Amino acid sequence: MKTENFPKIVSSYNEWDPLEEVIVGDMFNATIPTVEVAVQATIPDAQIDYFKLHAGQQFSEELVGRACRELDDFSRILSDLGIAVRRPEKVKKTIPYSTPHWKMLGGLYSAMPRDSLLVVGDTIIEAPMAWRSRYFETDAFRPLLKEYFHRGANWIAAPKPQLLDATFDKNYDRVTPYLTDRYAVSEFEPTFDAADFIRCGEDIFVQKSHVTNDFGIEWVRRSIGSKYRVHKVDHCDDAPMHIDATLLPLCPGKLMIHPERIKNLPSQFAEWEVRVAPSPAVRPGHTLYMSSAWLSMNVLMLSPDTVVVETHEAEMINFFEKWGFNVVPVRFSNVIRFGGAFHCVTADVRRRGELQNYF
Repeated sequence: MKTENFPKIVSSYNEWDPLEEVIVGDMFNATIPTVEVAVQATIPDAQIDYFKLHAGQQFSEELVGRACRELDDFSRILSDLGIAVRRPEKVKKTIPYSTPHWKMLGGLYSAMPRDSLLVVGDTIIEAPMAWRSRYFETDAFRPLLKEYFHRGANWIAAPKPQLLDATFDKNYDRVTPYLTDRYAVSEFEPTFDAADFIRCGEDIFVQKSHVTNDFGIEWVRRSIGSKYRVHKVDHCDDAPMHIDATLLPLCPGKLMIHPERIKNLPSQFAEWEVRVAPSPAVRPGHTLYMSSAWLSMNVLMLSPDTVVVETHEAEMINFFEKWGFNVVPVRFSNVIRFGGAFHCVTADVRRRGELQNYF
């Protein structure tokens, strides 16, 4: 097949350059995952029994429907701002599947492309995610990945993990894994979620977590080449999974951090203005199936001075406005129920900017 050469079809080096094209996920047929080691290590304790009882079934049809409408509205808002929005195919998740080594009652969703796709420059990397329920998650994005490749982008995938029992440590540290180095995933094979990486041009920051191990971090370091420097963040999160509710660079010189999860701030940010994120809004009765309320930090930069924030997060909106940012408020409370907000549900395909050193 003839390959046309469009070198800028995929080009994204950081979290803030003006956004030109983005993949937005879809909550279609969002399914309750089977409880296994890496799942139990990261979801709220209050949801464990619910997951065990209903694994393989779709989440509440009403709540899934509301989340789908919020994602559609978000996509329209981005499109109205002149940003090209791409969506995954609708792939049914309530279908059991297996490998020769294990069986799953179903998948999860295609809502969070930030988890499965790591964009570094002109390269898209498929992540070897540790949840067995996410084993085939990138299938919904395959048509887009093939299109980007044919139009000139680089597309690679990390080694497909076997996810044998040896991949997991059932005796992981439930309180201080950052001190004991006992995470839910072992070093048996490389695993990582793309959302454990944050890009700052030539410097990329990553946290070791219950889904991302040192083996996976080293695989990324070697695969992206010597023009990038990969730094492991020294955090103190008792249930780490995804760095973007812990540390988020907003634009050159401005960094937002969680008030408690950073053990030692990376030295690269010593000259940056660092501000602690305000507490999330309290919303009684707002069930969170797979995360804490700190998804309030999970914002999306549309440009160095414009940020998307959840409508109900009044303190966060005030925080950004006082810091000199333009805020685009968007309703997203139903999407947030399922473990992600604006940064999670997007994968930057193209931002207008070049590779730079910001430190």
